[in-house]
Amino acid sequence: MPLVTPLRRGYGLARSLLVYWRPGRQRALRRLYADFIDPGDLVFDIGAHLGDRTAAFAGLGARVVALEPQPALYRWLTRLVGRHATVTLLPVAAGAHPGEAELAISRATPTVSTLAHGWRQAIGERNPGFRQVRWEERLRVPVTTLDALIAEHGVPRFCKIDVEGFEAEVLAGLSQPLAGVSVEFVAGALEVADACVARLATLGDYRYNAIAGEGRRLRWPDWRSPAATRAWLASGADGLASGDLYARLDSPHPRRQTDA
Repeated sequence: MPLVTPLRRGYGLARSLLVYWRPGRQRALRRLYADFIDPGDLVFDIGAHLGDRTAAFAGLGARVVALEPQPALYRWLTRLVGRHATVTLLPVAAGAHPGEAELAISRATPTVSTLAHGWRQAIGERNPGFRQVRWEERLRVPVTTLDALIAEHGVPRFCKIDVEGFEAEVLAGLSQPLAGVSVEFVAGALEVADACVARLATLGDYRYNAIAGEGRRLRWPDWRSPAATRAWLASGADGLASGDLYARLDSPHPRRQTDA
């Protein structure tokens, strides 16, 4: 029995390395993010996992602040991208308030480890892809907020958020508009992405696009309004199993400019 944990964790890490660091992926990611990021921009990578997106951001000349609270993944993240001069790695999570929270870790599939307790309890019933997932470990991890990160590092041009059902909580810790944001969506929990759209609407006027799964191509030729995006989510997001929703700021709300 003592061998089960390292074996399962090793398998999960190996699978993630094959998926996220396969040949050609970095080139494709840089093409995607070149429309959102210029050299010298600051980028936040919330839920960096093994750092494939962090590396793409840095490859475009951006300064990157990357968060990953899982100790095993953080060690690999340090090996893979820690030598980049423009990358700052933090072994913390992000949420609505600073403090601590319980992280549920899946040994076999570390990419779906999460702080979202309700999401974890329901997703297996709603999404067949999660029915075999088990979260065997619990770990208390430090939590910061986007506002705290901005106070320390500056305002990012782009913020990628991939935190397994906790995306809306991360955005709840943000009180100013950002030029670009991406959040993951997953079938069976599309209400999380809907809550993200609702939260961003309180900060500024955004337009949206989507990418299916681990693809790198925007789904719609024209960026959609918040209402159209929420309707798309409510109708089942074209039956996609997962993907990323991209938000591009048209203009901040005047009151936010005044508050600043």
